[in-house]
Amino acid sequence: MPSRLDRLRGEMASRNLDAFLVTDLLNVRYLSGFTGSYAFALITRDDAVLLTDFRYAEQSAEECPGLYLELVESHWVPGAQRAVERAGVKSVGFESHSLSYHHWSELSAAIPDIRLVPEEDLVGRLRLVKDEAETALIREAVRIADLAYAHIAKFIKPGLTERDVAAELDFFMRRNGADKEGFDTIVASGPRSALPHGKSSDRMISKGELIVLDFGAAFQGYHSDITRTFVLGPPDDRQDEIYGIVLEAQSKAISALRPGLLGGDVDSVAREYIAERGFGEHFGHGLGHGLGLDVHDGRVLARASEIMLEAGMVVTVEPGIYIPGWGGIRIEDDVLVTDSGAEVLTQSPRRLAIQRKESGGHV
Repeated sequence: MPSRLDRLRGEMASRNLDAFLVTDLLNVRYLSGFTGSYAFALITRDDAVLLTDFRYAEQSAEECPGLYLELVESHWVPGAQRAVERAGVKSVGFESHSLSYHHWSELSAAIPDIRLVPEEDLVGRLRLVKDEAETALIREAVRIADLAYAHIAKFIKPGLTERDVAAELDFFMRRNGADKEGFDTIVASGPRSALPHGKSSDRMISKGELIVLDFGAAFQGYHSDITRTFVLGPPDDRQDEIYGIVLEAQSKAISALRPGLLGGDVDSVAREYIAERGFGEHFGHGLGHGLGLDVHDGRVLARASEIMLEAGMVVTVEPGIYIPGWGGIRIEDDVLVTDSGAEVLTQSPRRLAIQRKESGGHV
């Protein structure tokens, strides 16, 4: 993947780094295509070395044909030492968010004459902007999630537990092309819907209460992430009012998305609207995050975010209102930042009431 390596080398040159050591496995995958569970990479101005062990010798040769392979045995530091010394470099950047102090100490002792320079997720910042291949994989992960929501809207009924619904979602996504669920599926009903990341429980779902589904598919390493909140049967006036506020906040934020805007500014659009309607204290998390090889691929849309939006970024937009003892409402969609604005990738309907005919009448 020369374009990704070239982008990293450009950043290295601007920082006067002769080499860059990649220890974050997702960043290794991004730069090399390696999909195994153990690998490191050393990128120099002219070369790229993948360090892994015997288990992945054949796999890495197939997945990373353009990289030099350095097999390590019990520990990776001696292999990194050999690669650094062979490259003849004087400075090596490293991922300060990923390299532990223990391993940094070992590496420093192994190459005492080499300057080690901490960099905070340099590759992660490059990952924020997706290329066409990445966007295509995210679109497929989104398609699977949309299919899953259409299925679960017909499957769900009073008397099922939250775990029943989560298991059905996960099974459906895998059966329809997902490698796995993108994260632990959240199904939270009734008062539990006020828990933004409440785990699915054995609580039985009832007619007329709020139900929050937050789930996503992983497809060839890339993720989707969608949240829908609904009621089985007609909603009451308060449910309808608060749902309308969350939906309008999301719509305003999506309309504001465009290149050149700071992520924090987009967060403010939704946050200020919710505050104006009297629910500011009940929206405590960020508006959204990046989406890609990691389901949380950067805190792009957050209150203090100074990340400038660029065409090619994929972000979630997910405002919510959570009232303890009553319940919560969140609506989340996956959105691609384009040259002219934004494209909403998720297509699942955003409506509060789900009503369908059953053999015994209406749900």
